[in-house]
Amino acid sequence: MSRSTRAAGRRAAPRAGRSRPRSHRARTASKAIGLTLVSALVPGSGLLMGGRKKLGAFVLTLSIGLLLIGAYVGLTHRDSVLAIAVSPRQLLIATFAVVVLGVCWIWVVIASHKLIRPVSMTYTGRLAGSMVVGLLCFAIAVPTTVAAQTVMAQRDLVGSVFQSEGNSKSATRPKVTNAKDPWEKIPRLNLLLLGADDGIGRTGVRTDTVIVASIDTKTGNTSLISLSRNWMRMPFPADSPLHKVYPDGFWDPSQGNIEQPEYYLDAMYDNIPKAHPGILGQTDNEGADAVKLAASAALGLDIDYYMQVNLAGFRQIIDALGGITVNVNYRVPIGGDYGQGPGTNGHKLPSGYIEPGPNQKLDGYHALWFARGRYGLSDPSRQERQRCTIHALVNSASPQALVTSYQEIAKASKELLRTDIPQEILPAFIQLALKVKSAKVTNIDLDKNKNFPTGKNPDYTAMQQIIQKSLNPVAGTPTAKPTKKPTTGTTKKPTPTKTTATPGTAQNLNDACAYNPNETGTGN
Repeated sequence: MSRSTRAAGRRAAPRAGRSRPRSHRARTASKAIGLTLVSALVPGSGLLMGGRKKLGAFVLTLSIGLLLIGAYVGLTHRDSVLAIAVSPRQLLIATFAVVVLGVCWIWVVIASHKLIRPVSMTYTGRLAGSMVVGLLCFAIAVPTTVAAQTVMAQRDLVGSVFQSEGNSKSATRPKVTNAKDPWEKIPRLNLLLLGADDGIGRTGVRTDTVIVASIDTKTGNTSLISLSRNWMRMPFPADSPLHKVYPDGFWDPSQGNIEQPEYYLDAMYDNIPKAHPGILGQTDNEGADAVKLAASAALGLDIDYYMQVNLAGFRQIIDALGGITVNVNYRVPIGGDYGQGPGTNGHKLPSGYIEPGPNQKLDGYHALWFARGRYGLSDPSRQERQRCTIHALVNSASPQALVTSYQEIAKASKELLRTDIPQEILPAFIQLALKVKSAKVTNIDLDKNKNFPTGKNPDYTAMQQIIQKSLNPVAGTPTAKPTKKPTTGTTKKPTPTKTTATPGTAQNLNDACAYNPNETGTGN
């Protein structure tokens, strides 16, 4: 046999390695499409069916391993997940990992279909296969993109709102000594919540909402203390530079014992930085630090951090969550102005009202007015509605709402939330927030009729005694027994009946925010 004949024979004989994958191909286009779908649901299975056994086994093992590791970490190492969620650097790595996994998944689907499809296909079969593969790739790309955008939104939020201790300045916050367990020596964390009203047409920034949340760091049980917007003579700690300027509290003695709106609590945030710029030293928010110092001295509590929300942003966050559900016990005005006090635009009647009713679903606009409406109503009723709004907001923040609307929530929060909570303690802060969500939330009644019937001269000493008694109850004091649940009867959930709190005591917010149509909101 000549050399040319032997060479021709070798060229004519098929190679075993090239023909092997053909035996794994589907016989019909429809079957190939079905197997491609399986390969998308179980990455690696399509490569195995197409004859790439080593590569398929590797991809399948890797996919199962990542799923098991993710489940294990999510169930047993929640602290690690939370630490990633509040670390800008780790969030950037997580974004990269999500994109890489999505691209690899798409490649596996395309490669599997190429190995599985028949060698000879009609034009219709090729078109159908290409469309199915395109849809599968789209179905993978969309959630991958959304996940990457959500992670980047979280990174942007953390980096914009929460600065590291070294990159931010505060004249009042405590120094972080143990970032892993910052509450090791802090039995109660006191957080100042500020609602800043700096809307269009308003002069300056007023903190119409001032609430102190005192949180038990072991249990998450929280007591809310509302401060009245028209308190005068707000004291300052003896070692504060502001105490030297206002030794008898924040007011002007030369005007006499009269109402002084420019020295109300809600005017302090704006007026002190204007009158005494830099008096507290280096700080990123002198107004918030001034209110923190005054609230600490007035209530007898060491306030650790503040969180400030612009009321317009509050509306956006509630809309992103899909609204909140509250009990409206009396007509709440929308708008209206008495024409007195700082930032007023003159007397104006309300443009409308939120009508009474149980379990009302309010959007952001109406929830904002439910919390701040005061025309014709008393300050204590307004403070109670603000606490109930916070309570409803916490209850509305379900995992489903956070997942579906997180980018909108993050965008609103980034633009309209300010705080001096440092990045270093965010993981511990989130852990504490999870405790608060499932713990008991109460309101401490400071007894308005006795301690501040007007704002001119509140009895801060008496308030401090009430607060200490509520936060540190005497051992052995009997507590109210819960009402027994009926064992029989209808399955309809009854509307909760509101109980009246005794002045100077703590009241559970579930009771305080229950429906009671007998309330008037006027203090009568």
